[in-house]
Amino acid sequence: MVRFGVVGTNWITKRFLKAALQAEDFQLTAVYSRTEEKAKEFAGKYGVEKTFTDLQTMAASGEIDAVYIASPNSLHAEQATIFMNNQVHVLCEKPIASNAKELQKMINAAKENNVLLMEALKSTLMPNFLAVKENLSKIGQVRRYFANYCQYSSRYDAYREGTVLNAFKPEFSNGSLMDIGIYCIYPLVALFGKPEEIKATGFKLESGVDGEGSMVLKYPDMDAVIMFSKITDSSLPSEIQGEDGNLVIDRISNPEKVELHYRNGEREDLTRDQLSDTMYYEAVEFINLIQSGKTESEENSFANSMATMEILDEARRQIGVIYPADQK
Repeated sequence: MVRFGVVGTNWITKRFLKAALQAEDFQLTAVYSRTEEKAKEFAGKYGVEKTFTDLQTMAASGEIDAVYIASPNSLHAEQATIFMNNQVHVLCEKPIASNAKELQKMINAAKENNVLLMEALKSTLMPNFLAVKENLSKIGQVRRYFANYCQYSSRYDAYREGTVLNAFKPEFSNGSLMDIGIYCIYPLVALFGKPEEIKATGFKLESGVDGEGSMVLKYPDMDAVIMFSKITDSSLPSEIQGEDGNLVIDRISNPEKVELHYRNGEREDLTRDQLSDTMYYEAVEFINLIQSGKTESEENSFANSMATMEILDEARRQIGVIYPADQK
């Protein structure tokens, strides 16, 4: 069994635990929250006795082998480093850091302590993304990657009424690019690597974060077009276009249906069965890596996370989004 602690008692942690508890070797043994009352309340729902309100104490307790971090983006780097410096493996919610500078420090800490660090980007580990990857050659020379993820945030209603919640605060390294756009960018990097050029535009809210945006990324033999938003909805699927056909992906953030359209009109359904609790696959990947003695995922690798973060940094620079974390 791999003994896990969790940092964060929000909805994403609950969703992760619902999925991870289905993994054979997952065991939840500790919960962290800023207040003891909330930590005990959350832990009680899962029959967990160990609770902490101090990260250093939790990291040094010997009660956990690994930790899942789902705190605000701006806290990821500091918190992850505390655990890694105590030889605790870290699965960190996406985006893994505020910027590339923070991420490099995290990678350095992982290597110095010989522990596993992995970004919890679920989609690249799901069966239907693997179907895309394994069938990509069937569409011939790829010429365009198009990814679309626009989902109106319920928190935007509060914003429009004058209440700025964490999702739209730059001090937490938030905004549509970091929270939504990354789902379009990470699969691109996983499939095709880092682009040669990046052009980004977006609408910046008065709070200082982006509400929506678009990107065009140039590769030697293809381009990529990305649309992301937390202030509008979209029903468009994503698509990879090749000279011999195209792959249609229903949702780039959570691919459930994948279809290959050949130029002659034929279609091939590539959809694979997968669990509805889609975070299961990242939990299993992480556990398997620990049990195999590995300190890096081949899929959600340091290189892929760094390339993605560098793209996010450049896009934010062009849109004009600056975080307090960038000034450190």
